[in-house]
Amino acid sequence: VQLQASGGGLVQAGGSLNLSCAASVRTFSFSRNTLGWFRRPPGKEREFVAGINWRGRTLYADSVKGRFTISRENAKPTVYLQMNSLNPEDTAVYYCAKGPPTEVIYSATRYYSNWGQGTQVTVSS
Repeated sequence: VQLQASGGGLVQAGGSLNLSCAASVRTFSFSRNTLGWFRRPPGKEREFVAGINWRGRTLYADSVKGRFTISRENAKPTVYLQMNSLNPEDTAVYYCAKGPPTEVIYSATRYYSNWGQGTQVTVSS
């Protein structure tokens, strides 16, 4: 089962996008798991963007703090990433993934699984 991200696109600097992520199998449940958003900028390694645990506690990378907001709807189940004040450095393929059922939100990719293909976000200057 993969977590499929959608909602990417081309946007001008200063603009906004709202990404969504849902399981490829609708009956797949991750209501007790941490969910994370990651991105891979061109020519760089995949990096942590934001995470949310089952209680709704969140963690953000310093580079997106104050601009991005992660949220989740366990009933669907879906996780979102609202991205505001985008800049060209946010250009990347964005992925979501399932983390462990813990209070702690890990930022390392090794704690996450069920990666999908990602969605491209391109921010023009």
